[in-house]
Amino acid sequence: MPMLPPRSPIDVALGVFFLNLLRYVVFALPAFVFFHRRTPRRFSSRRLGPGPVSEKQARREILYSMGSLVIFGLVGVWMYALAEAGLSRFYTDDRHGPVWFVLSIPVMLLVHDTYFYWTHRFMHWKPIFEHVHKVHHLSHDPSPLAAYAFHPLEAVIEAGIGPLILLTLPVHRSAFLIFLTLQLFINVIGHLGVELYPRGFLRSPVGRWFTTTTHHHQHHQRMKWNFGLYFNVWDRLLGTNHPQYESTFEALTTPVPESPAEEAAESEPALTGEFSSRPS
Repeated sequence: MPMLPPRSPIDVALGVFFLNLLRYVVFALPAFVFFHRRTPRRFSSRRLGPGPVSEKQARREILYSMGSLVIFGLVGVWMYALAEAGLSRFYTDDRHGPVWFVLSIPVMLLVHDTYFYWTHRFMHWKPIFEHVHKVHHLSHDPSPLAAYAFHPLEAVIEAGIGPLILLTLPVHRSAFLIFLTLQLFINVIGHLGVELYPRGFLRSPVGRWFTTTTHHHQHHQRMKWNFGLYFNVWDRLLGTNHPQYESTFEALTTPVPESPAEEAAESEPALTGEFSSRPS
C-alpha cells in the first residue's frame, strides 16, 4: 500500500473534526429543527416522547456532541498515522475493483453493528454505566442532537470501530467516508423522536431485520432492551428486543382518524386571518 503524504497531527485532527461537524450540521441540526421546533401536524401522532425537547436539553446534547467530535479528531490522527505508515489496510487506488468497493459498505455496517451491540451492552454494565454511558441516557426523550452526545470515554469506544475496520478490512477511503455518513444518518433517525417508517414495516421480510426510531427511543426509556444500531439481528437472536417493541410500533404507525370537529376546522376557510382555537 502506498504511504499517504505526511500531514501534521493538528491538520489531521482539525480535518476530521470539521468533516464530522459538517455531517452533524447537515443531518442532526435540520432534523432537530423540523421535528422538535416546527413539527408538521401530520407527524404529531407519531411522536414517541411527550413533545419537543427543552432548550436546556438541546444545549447539553450539542455540548457533549462537540466534545465527542474532538475525540473523533484525535482518533483520526491515530488512524491517519497507521495508514501513513502502511500498517492499515486502507487504500486509495482501485486495486480491489468496484464490486468490493460497493460490498465493503454493507460489510462495514455489519461489522459496526456487531461491535456496537456488544460494546453497548458492556456500557450498560452498572459500574461502567454510572460513570460513562449514563451521560447519553440523560436524554430520556432524545433529539437528533443527541446522536453524538457521549461521555469522552464512550466517544473513544464509539470511535474504536474506525481503527478496527482499517486494521482488518481492505477499505477504500471513499467507501469509508460513505460508511461514516450512513452511520450518522441512521444514528440521527434513531434519535429522531418521531417514527417515519410505514405501518407494517416490521412485518415485512426485510424490515423486521432493521431498527427503527421506535426501537432506539424505547431503549432510552427501557434501558435493558434494544441494543442494536442498524440491524435488529443480535437483539432478535439473544432475546433483547423489548416485549412490546413491535406492538408499540404498530400502534404508533396506525393512522388515527380525525374527529368531525377537526375535519371541519381544517376545511373551513379562515376569514379573519387568525387561527381559531381548537375546542377542548
